[in-house]
Amino acid sequence: MKKQGIINRDIAGHLARFGHTDLLVIADCGLPVPQHVPCVDLSYRIGEPSFETVLEAVLEDFEAEAAYIAREISGHNQGLEARMQKQLDCHYLSHEELKAMSHNAKLIVRTGEASPYANVILQSGVIF
Repeated sequence: MKKQGIINRDIAGHLARFGHTDLLVIADCGLPVPQHVPCVDLSYRIGEPSFETVLEAVLEDFEAEAAYIAREISGHNQGLEARMQKQLDCHYLSHEELKAMSHNAKLIVRTGEASPYANVILQSGVIF
């Protein structure tokens, strides 16, 4: 049994197969999930688990060299935007571009988050 890091077997298994530049989406409960992209749905009610709780846990176990967020977050969810900017190298694109980019993800982790534009695409980095 794992002692630390992500203990969800589905997420841990997927992350173990990630390579440099692969894309991981952490999504709110409303982001469309492309049928061909594997999705681990952690939501169990509105708001639970929160986007930030899941993001924090993932970042403890995942090397992200870049993050892509919707520029619309600036007008609708500035608190979350500011917190993400402190921990990630954020690049902005439109929400439509973010949804299109999610089609190239290797995994989507769906949270119960229900605040505007609480989505991020993390680009896998290297640990050396």
